[in-house]
Amino acid sequence: MNYTDINAKTWDRWSEEGMTWTRPITHEEYAAVTVENYIVYLTPCMPVPHTWFGDLSGKKLLGLASGGGQQMPVFAKLGADCTLLDYSDRQLGSDRAVAEREGYAISIVKADMTKRLPFDDASFDIIFHPVSNCYIEDVQHVWNECYRVLRPGGVLLAGMDNGMNFLFAADEEPLTVVNRLPYNPLKLPKEDFEKIAAEDGVQFSHTLEEQIGGQLKAGFLLRALYEDRDREGCGVIREYAPQYYATMAVKE
Repeated sequence: MNYTDINAKTWDRWSEEGMTWTRPITHEEYAAVTVENYIVYLTPCMPVPHTWFGDLSGKKLLGLASGGGQQMPVFAKLGADCTLLDYSDRQLGSDRAVAEREGYAISIVKADMTKRLPFDDASFDIIFHPVSNCYIEDVQHVWNECYRVLRPGGVLLAGMDNGMNFLFAADEEPLTVVNRLPYNPLKLPKEDFEKIAAEDGVQFSHTLEEQIGGQLKAGFLLRALYEDRDREGCGVIREYAPQYYATMAVKE
């Protein structure tokens, strides 16, 4: 089985178990969304600044690996023309269920983002890409595809893992280094790989050169950045250092 298929099945299982990032927003939360009052996340805790979006009314927005019924309903309520791409059936199903419940239109596409994205060049004004690059090996491909499907002047909003979660054992204190970075489970012995994949899917760490440098190499201009940490109760690493960052980049 391809590692991305393993990850799709992992997210299906997490959705069945009700993991935090698989719980769709409620009708009450959807109804409360206004231009002045909304929150979406690229990383665990820090809301994305509204200035990173501007006026969403009529904008063509791609939620890249953004299933789960949490962000896309907000963008739809704010007037965006939304397309969702994800590889988990259950995550896609959550967005489909919310759209049917609230009565808005959304294009839902099941696809593997390690392949060419199934969209024409210059199709979108905004790409919203929460932390998910940790589930793919080749990040540069994704940046190149984002650049291709964005219109000139389009904005890429991306959340990323900085590698800390792979360097240390998350639940131990004092912190203990357990892996070299960058971490690539495809290079582990077969038995170790199978054990890890069965528990948490196949996850990778990526360097700053791959993440920020990769966006620049694709042709983007970096406009803004912030750091973030896991939510409380998600291990001890968050007490010592940020584990995530989010970027706003523009295709000029």
